[in-house]
Order: sequence, then structure tokens, then C-alpha cells
Amino acid sequence: MIYYFSGTGNSKWIAEQLAIRLNDAAIPISGDHIQPEEYPSRIGFVFPIYAWGVSEPMFSFIRDFPKQSCFTFAVCTCGADAGKAMKSLCKEYSLNSCYSIRMPNNYIIGEDLESEEDIQKKFEEAVIRADQIAAEITAETNSYQVHEGKWALLKTKVIHPLFNRYARNTKPFHADAALCDGCGWCAVHCPAKTIQLVDGLPVWNQSCYQCLKCLNGCPKKAINYGKHTMNRKRYRMERYVKSSAK
Repeated sequence: MIYYFSGTGNSKWIAEQLAIRLNDAAIPISGDHIQPEEYPSRIGFVFPIYAWGVSEPMFSFIRDFPKQSCFTFAVCTCGADAGKAMKSLCKEYSLNSCYSIRMPNNYIIGEDLESEEDIQKKFEEAVIRADQIAAEITAETNSYQVHEGKWALLKTKVIHPLFNRYARNTKPFHADAALCDGCGWCAVHCPAKTIQLVDGLPVWNQSCYQCLKCLNGCPKKAINYGKHTMNRKRYRMERYVKSSAK
């Protein structure tokens, strides 16, 4: 059984790839803490890294998850490195194995998307990585294969808390009235359930994971975050998965 949280789809795709290889079920945590009546012999968690820390909804989910005697593992997705995020998580919940997988960077508030070639290469490498991870999980190998990167402790202990405190501000989010058709896609698909339509335009409340699903997924590309994203591309995972899925 694999529980996952995903914003723009990277972690969902990885969870599904692992589920295929492990003959497991990939289950989104959504907004509810889903807990079966009986637990299987293996439990995994898949989620993105936000600013070198575990994404808030998944951190809360795992922290409150009943402790199990079965084999447990976690796989994080990140644009480059994960910092000490996984080791911080292990202090909250006992995990037998931890892994990181590089996926396309979709945080277009910080920078534009990578090149098409780099994105496709990451997907191709992720398929190979999923094979390797699935083999170790099947064998119930205790392993820690996480690319922490430089200044890992500083990033996780200092930058991540600053990100949670200041960078998750929803005020800069806005929709261009000339482009937005009021379809409500953003409100329906927001993992934090923080968007509502007011007079046909989306309005953001204060609670936000900063997953950028609304910004990247808007069918009309009508949503921006201040002026940072106005001339930047949008990340649509479905453009790449057909050629890289197993």
C-alpha cells in the first residue's frame, strides 16, 4: 500500500510507477487521513520536497500515521536535492528505507522550466530509478539513498521554516480576467481547498501548500503569482509521461 501526496503530478506518477512494479495500490491522501481496517505487510509514502522539507500535508499524515511493525519506506521527489528532509521525517516516524528521485522542477515562481530535453531526461532516469527502488523494496532492503546536496542542514533547518512562514503567502496569486473563463478547475483541484470563485474569478484564502497546481494546471494559463510567473512556461506533466511510463 502506497500513500502519496502530489501537486502537479510528479509524485503521483512515481507512486503509480512503484505500485505497478510492486503490485501495490497507490492511494492519494487527499484532505483525509485514509486508514484501512487492516494494514498490509508493506507501507510506503511518496511525496514532493518543498524548499528542502517534506510537504506539509504529507508530513502531518506520516507523523500521525499509526506505527507499524511491517516494512516501511518513503520516496521523495525533488528538482535537485532533498536536504535533510528525509532524516527529519525519520525522527517523527520509523522508516526502513528512504529514497529520492529527481523530477522536473515545477516551482516557476523561482525560475522558469528546464529545457524540454532536460525534462525528458529526468523522466527517463526516473523510470530506471523506480526499477531500482522497487527491487530493493521487494527484497525489504534497509537503505538510505537520498541526494541531500550541499548545505543540506542549513537548507532544511533554516530555509524550509522560512519558506513555510513567508513564501506560502497567497496574496500574489491572481487570475487575469481577460483570460479566465470561470471554469472553476483551480477550485476543484486545489489540494488545500483554499480557492473559491467570487464573481466568476478565483480567490485564494490564507491556507496554501504552495504546490502551484492551480498555476501550472489552469486550462487558460490565466493564473499568475505576482509578476514572477507572467512570462514563464507552465509545467504539464501529461506531456511527458506517455513516452516514459513503463
